[in-house]
Amino acid sequence: MTFKEQLLQGIPNELPEPTPLDPEINHAPKRKAILNPEEKKLALQNALRYFKPEHHKTLLPEFRQELEDFGRIYMYRFKPDYKMYARAIDEYPGKSTQAKAIMLMIQNNLDHNVAQHSDELITYGGNGAVFQNWAQYLLTMQYLAIMEDDQTLAMYSGHPMGLFPSNENAPRVVVTNGMMIPNYSQPDDWEKFNALGVTQYGQMTAGSYMYIGPQGIVHGTTITVLNAGRKIAKKNEDLSGKLFVTSGLGGMSGAQPKAGNIAGCVTICAEVNEKAIKTRHSQAWVDEVITDIRLLAERVSKAKKDKEVVSIAYHGNIVEIWEYFAENDIYIDLGSDQTSLHNPWAGGYYPVTLSFEEAKEMMANNPEQFKTEVQESLRRQTTAINKHTAKGTYFFDYGNAFLLEASRAGADILAKNGDFRYPSYVQDIMGPMCFDYGFGPFRWVCASGKEEDLAKTDKIATEVLERLKQESPAEIQQQLEDNIRWIKGAQQNKLVVGSKARILYADAIGRIEIAKAFNKAIENNDIGPVILGRDHHDVSGTDSPYRETSNIYDGSRFTADMAIQNVIGDSFRGATWVSIHNGGGVGWGEVINGGFGMILEGNKQSEKRLESMLFWDVNNGIARRSWARNKGAVFAANRAMQIEPKLKVTLPNMVDDSLF
Repeated sequence: MTFKEQLLQGIPNELPEPTPLDPEINHAPKRKAILNPEEKKLALQNALRYFKPEHHKTLLPEFRQELEDFGRIYMYRFKPDYKMYARAIDEYPGKSTQAKAIMLMIQNNLDHNVAQHSDELITYGGNGAVFQNWAQYLLTMQYLAIMEDDQTLAMYSGHPMGLFPSNENAPRVVVTNGMMIPNYSQPDDWEKFNALGVTQYGQMTAGSYMYIGPQGIVHGTTITVLNAGRKIAKKNEDLSGKLFVTSGLGGMSGAQPKAGNIAGCVTICAEVNEKAIKTRHSQAWVDEVITDIRLLAERVSKAKKDKEVVSIAYHGNIVEIWEYFAENDIYIDLGSDQTSLHNPWAGGYYPVTLSFEEAKEMMANNPEQFKTEVQESLRRQTTAINKHTAKGTYFFDYGNAFLLEASRAGADILAKNGDFRYPSYVQDIMGPMCFDYGFGPFRWVCASGKEEDLAKTDKIATEVLERLKQESPAEIQQQLEDNIRWIKGAQQNKLVVGSKARILYADAIGRIEIAKAFNKAIENNDIGPVILGRDHHDVSGTDSPYRETSNIYDGSRFTADMAIQNVIGDSFRGATWVSIHNGGGVGWGEVINGGFGMILEGNKQSEKRLESMLFWDVNNGIARRSWARNKGAVFAANRAMQIEPKLKVTLPNMVDDSLF
């Protein structure tokens, strides 16, 4: 059976033979047993409803064993035997180019080189899933393969609810992930309802089919490290010889050493999972691997002295580095953490008191003790960090809920006024320097799969940014300059893993102008179709009080109107698909985040859609941020209204503090 025939088949009528798990790849940790006997029965009934009754007798014991062994029913038997990767768009079956683009992006999210736990359909973050099980994948791909441009596929947390009649201007797919009734949005609720097979954690861009591998965060990390360096640097000083210490080499966090190299510093990234280190080292995303803490200290001291630009993976626990470097007076200039602390009890954070294997066993079989170990480790880590910051280290929370979970663990992480002792990177860097001015992570994927198309789009984007820089106000010159520098070095830094994709930070004007230039190049047959998207971590895509909206100070940072308005607005302004999630990168119940995908086909319809949707997608967030009295956003809102006379933003009247 050909690849196209397999996609069109969907769930096969005849059961495929079961295949053993590949021990050489990363697999998701066993989830804790949380279902009672009646709930286990319900989970099995929920899983079997995908299959014809004559197969239930065969599949029931198999699914029961999966639930016992892994805490989830993944339906491994139904994993396709073809290689999983983003093919050229023409290789997909179907009547709709838009649907083919979505199939391409789904397969990219599940590519072994991209996904953290591909066999469990998890892209990154330990639990950021594209689907709950392989039956959902097969059925979704079948629906997309038969879809026409007047139909819309409704996706309920990985489950394809069905194709519905709509119209050609509607999104082809509408995705929701983990949208819970608020009182049922605690971490254990996710464990329970995910085990039942009725919801999933879509992370940011995993369950919305817009992940582009670690490159997706390299750019933002580079911008963050550069600007963190500027906060501690003397005039005209760069990051040469400066040491950046962090942790995590899994999905999103795997970008950190590459970003450190681009920023020009010495980077240490601790990771307890040897397979994750091997993956990033083989991909040249980290330069060296060291397993001995004393050798690490010697190597780092030499690198700092010689002002090397080098990234080092330490196979061990991050707490060891913070404590050993404090004891041996090794100065850390910049510090952060990017373990998946949104998921602290199920593999997102590994305590220093346990080995990697011991931790995996304890989190499944003794979850209460594991929680105790994690919290003790967080207290130790915080104590060591505090010793470094007392000497001048600039430490920032990198949006992974480190500050939040450390505070819940009783760590010494609070200032006298009750706020966190350290800032979120959004509070200090990304919010005031980028998001308030409308700059955020704009992405594109060359659907042809051709290297030359990616090179051409890089050139087009560079030319647009250089033209815009000549006519842009002083307030955004630094942002434009950083992004021109980034895109010019993109190819030599070998950022591509998976699809032929690129990312840069741009405001509404930049995104629209770049997209229009791409659309024109497609029309002229210079390049093939291009898929646009962004990280949910953006100007208006995400309401997250401890990350994306942490620099909103009018009391509204715990509201989620912006993200909901964003995805509703995108859906009727031309997006090819839209998504809204609960959980994101900081935890179940802690954030609502949304995103989109849009394919450019080189025609007038694409131009009309991109102009309408991209303008709203950014300026919705500018409006909210300006209403919160954020100075940069007020500037950006006024500028947007000058450019587009039909835009009328409600601006705040400033109140004189002396009145109080």
